[in-house]
Amino acid sequence: MFTMQYVFGHVQVYDYSGKFLFSADTEREAREELMHYEECAA
Repeated sequence: MFTMQYVFGHVQVYDYSGKFLFSADTEREAREELMHYEECAA
């Protein structure tokens, strides 16, 4: 599970424990990055 927060015009993504993973310019970019992140973790 991941959470996204909007901060100063960009999206920050955190894992289930609240650890910061990465930031993105848009929610769409964040979701694409998450797909890549999950593929690498598998």
